[in-house]
Amino acid sequence: MTQPSSPDSQADIVQGMQKLVLEIARALVDEPESVSVEVVADQDSTSTVLRLRVSQKDVGKLIGKQGRTARSLRTILGAASMKLHHRFALDILEHGEAPRMTPANLPARDEQDL
Repeated sequence: MTQPSSPDSQADIVQGMQKLVLEIARALVDEPESVSVEVVADQDSTSTVLRLRVSQKDVGKLIGKQGRTARSLRTILGAASMKLHHRFALDILEHGEAPRMTPANLPARDEQDL
């Protein structure tokens, strides 16, 4: 069984997945120069959200008919997650759109708030 990766190799894993998503997205859109991938790591470093930003006219191409393209990208990330022991999530946004609230960017809550 593969052991969880060290912090240095975790950074390499995340960077590799970021590059992979970037290359796939650039191959699918009309404006590849507008594609960017932002990495948002969870506080405990066991999961990472990749925020894929594209131009407004290319969002539909990345989501695909009935979400098939987006689902395929997420399936690739899920398969890599299992092998690498690191969880990845993918958000597809147009430039200027505010990110959704995900576990990685939720404000911290004290137990008193509960």
